[in-house]
Amino acid sequence: MAVIKRASFRDEDYWGRGVPGWGDPAARVVVVGLAPAAHGANRTGRMFTGDRSGDWLYRALWRAGFASRAESLSRDDGLELRGVWVTAPVRCAPPANKPTPAERDACHPFLERELNLLSDARVYVALGAFGFAELAATFNLKPRPRFGHGVEVALDGARTLLGCYHVSQQNTFTGRLTEEMLDAIFARARVLGE
Repeated sequence: MAVIKRASFRDEDYWGRGVPGWGDPAARVVVVGLAPAAHGANRTGRMFTGDRSGDWLYRALWRAGFASRAESLSRDDGLELRGVWVTAPVRCAPPANKPTPAERDACHPFLERELNLLSDARVYVALGAFGFAELAATFNLKPRPRFGHGVEVALDGARTLLGCYHVSQQNTFTGRLTEEMLDAIFARARVLGE
């Protein structure tokens, strides 16, 4: 169980175990992040829920028509995703938000199985270089494509890997990723997923 709690959440029970992906099982778009945030998904039990990264992601998904509302506060807040699935290569909150190779390798089979079950998926939006590299490995891309915001890699003629800067505070607070840039990624994902 998660024992180190942020003061503002000290009275809450943390999820504190592996966080599954979630969304529409018939998704055409799959969003792949990094790992659960220590006081976000590790607390709430739902990917990108309860933290500022999730605030950015779900607002963008809502504006693109993939989400029923613009915020994600808890597993039981009524948010529904349409046409999109949200997941991460690492399922538990890593120390300092930096997964070790052992954590990455231990979680990789879960990601592979999950992606195989999403048979309608056509677009894989990788949030950050870590998610991009994991998807490139999963799809056995050689040579490995270089990550970049807006980079598109054809996987097999019907599917596309789409790079996007991560919605982390490091990127959003500095302006490296703006809401307009994020909206453009999901607008492109919608087009590619049709």
